[in-house]
Amino acid sequence: MSVRILWIDDEIDMLKSHIIFLEKKGFITTPHNNPDQILERIGQNNFDVILLDENMPGQSGLDTLQIIKDRYPYLPVIMVTKSEEEQIMEEAIGAHISDYLIKPVNPNQIVLSIKKVLDSNKIISDKSVSSYQQTFGELSYQMMQTNSFPQWMELFNRLVKIEVSFDSTTDQGMIEILNTQKEEANTLFSKYIEKNYLQDLAQGEIAFSHTVFKRFVIPKLKKNNPTIFLMIDNLRLDQWQSMQDLFAEYYHIENTELFSSILPTATQYSRNAIFAGLTPLDIQKKYPQYWLNDDQDGPKNQFEEELLTEQLKRNSLENLSTAYYKISNIYQEEKLLQEFHHFKNNDLTTIVYNFIDILSHSKTDNQLIKEMIRDDKTFRSLTRNWFENSPLLKIIALASSAKINLIITTDHGTTMVKTPSKIIGDRETSTNIRYKMGKNLKYESKKILVADVPEAFYLPKSNLSSKYVFAKEDIFLAYPKNYNHFVNYYKDTYQHGGISLEEMVIPIINLLPKS
Repeated sequence: MSVRILWIDDEIDMLKSHIIFLEKKGFITTPHNNPDQILERIGQNNFDVILLDENMPGQSGLDTLQIIKDRYPYLPVIMVTKSEEEQIMEEAIGAHISDYLIKPVNPNQIVLSIKKVLDSNKIISDKSVSSYQQTFGELSYQMMQTNSFPQWMELFNRLVKIEVSFDSTTDQGMIEILNTQKEEANTLFSKYIEKNYLQDLAQGEIAFSHTVFKRFVIPKLKKNNPTIFLMIDNLRLDQWQSMQDLFAEYYHIENTELFSSILPTATQYSRNAIFAGLTPLDIQKKYPQYWLNDDQDGPKNQFEEELLTEQLKRNSLENLSTAYYKISNIYQEEKLLQEFHHFKNNDLTTIVYNFIDILSHSKTDNQLIKEMIRDDKTFRSLTRNWFENSPLLKIIALASSAKINLIITTDHGTTMVKTPSKIIGDRETSTNIRYKMGKNLKYESKKILVADVPEAFYLPKSNLSSKYVFAKEDIFLAYPKNYNHFVNYYKDTYQHGGISLEEMVIPIINLLPKS
């Protein structure tokens, strides 16, 4: 389909060679030598883009731009000018021009600018698809050769970058191929975890939940820079990659590291381990007053601040000025924003945000959320939209202005479950559908990883015969009673607690304030 251009310039007669060049490239170009009656001209034609000279006698280009944007706010305008004055550029950008070209203009510059304005998403999408097609075989080979956790993190990071770059594509065929490759990756990853998790956990070379704070946060605290430690519950790697550009106005990303959530990939285990700097088993032994097992009543993460305080003491950081906030609703968000001046000079401010976790679980029982979150792409989009409009972004802007370092991480990810697997347990068996802790469990062994000896997994147990089972890939655990209802209720919902790349491979990001 031909692109229709309206070119407004009082010296348009001197640009005939440019217009001929554009016509040969397939652009239908209408010349106009003054800004008078411009709205009428636009209204009579379906122009795709306007080229507008900034310096014209009478009504200026900036005035004309404002008139056009008032009536046609979504019509792209490319400003062409001799002026390089910063003020004029800023005014044009503030009036939402799509691009800015400096005279003398090369015709190829105009073509590139128009393509950038009109076809950037398609160009990026086509490039992403083309790049993936070229690397598909290499990724498949890398997947088959991967035999260490760092290699799995590298591979998953590559797959996620491709997936996020596909958000602008409409090529459903390539999206399905990528999804199939990710499913294959999760199958192989689950086999790797089954064989190597205990060894990786015991050796201590890989950063897990209980070592990540000491490895990545404490060295920053020892440099005596005010720091916010932002724990966004349930933040997946793909969600971070899709919204990291929103931080660019305020922070430089110093580095992004990947680490592994411990099993179960559930908040009471992984997040308590992060704040304590200890495995769940060691928390139970060392601080029994701060630990509740699955079968015990009460909130399981109510002592995070106390566990963090103990970890700081063990690392000779007990003299730091600290604050801890847990945010689960808009009222707490607004209060945190209002209290910024109270904690901005602290050595360490810890903020736990539960929004994404609440959002993911809402897909289970909220029909509106079910319709809004249909897949990982829409989940990313909704997460980004929340963050872009939340008080949290305002807090981050204030933190940058106050020269506060920022460290962002999460406790675990989440995955969409699709395949049910039957399990039988007693009344005291835990309720999570990605893992179970209990006694006398009966299950389909091929679809789960069994922890017959919880102590080997550094996990506590309620009684001598307790064991853990972890669902792999996209499996969810369902009781035979009311089986069909249960399956229909939970199928295609986001859950965590089990074994998948999305749940286990998670980011921690160090950011430095731009201001």
